[in-house]
Amino acid sequence: MIKAIFNYQFMQNAFFAGILASIVCGLIGTIVVEKKLVMLSGGIAHTSFGGIGLGYLLNIEPIYGAFTFAIAASLAIARIRRKIGTGSDTLVGMFWSLGMSLGVLFIGFTPGYPPDISSYLFGDILTVRKMDIWLMAALTIFILLAITSLFNYWKAYLFDEEFLRVLGVNSVLLENFLFIMIALAIVILIRVVGIVLVIALLTAPPAAARLYTDNLKKIMALAILFGFIFSFSGLTFSYYFDLPSGAVIIITAALFYFISVLIKGRNS
Repeated sequence: MIKAIFNYQFMQNAFFAGILASIVCGLIGTIVVEKKLVMLSGGIAHTSFGGIGLGYLLNIEPIYGAFTFAIAASLAIARIRRKIGTGSDTLVGMFWSLGMSLGVLFIGFTPGYPPDISSYLFGDILTVRKMDIWLMAALTIFILLAITSLFNYWKAYLFDEEFLRVLGVNSVLLENFLFIMIALAIVILIRVVGIVLVIALLTAPPAAARLYTDNLKKIMALAILFGFIFSFSGLTFSYYFDLPSGAVIIITAALFYFISVLIKGRNS
């Protein structure tokens, strides 16, 4: 029965999208969780909605607009945090509301009938196209190389920034690079679970993995595995029971996390 669903091209696309999203969740999500950048990542995700609206207005691929807005927002947030010292919650709220408002405004100016934006808001892994797969693959490979080649620097950034300065590494440049990768990760995950749910998929797998090990490499590896399980489970259930794929993926991830917490609580 499982094999039969892969006879369809859209199911193959969804399967590969799930694999790529899982890799991103495991790598970037772990850093986001360990560095406590969860809500900030949510702000970047919602700001990208302005780019989606602009894409519809200019009659270009909306995901390219989201890509531009997400990177611009990530760099702006990083700079404002350092220069002005504005609290992260304030920044997240400002960019969150601004991005969503611009998206609604741009879509309102779009000629003709209003476009269906539900797949960008809540995700639909079953509608991922081959073009999306190629874009996701390119961004995932870039993130994978960036994390693996600079792994020791990322580890120092997470747990010992003083040692990072001793090594002579520009922590500001490294942080900007991280924020750009967070933006890239969000663009990848939008097509799978949507803007509204992206923060959950980015954080649930590494949060669950953190319950089983304290080793950074093992957390990333487990998070990738968990992300794939959540994505494939959501994909299968949404196909056979005609359910919203993004919501099912997140519910699966949340249930797994809560069950893991209960199991760990009983064993401790």
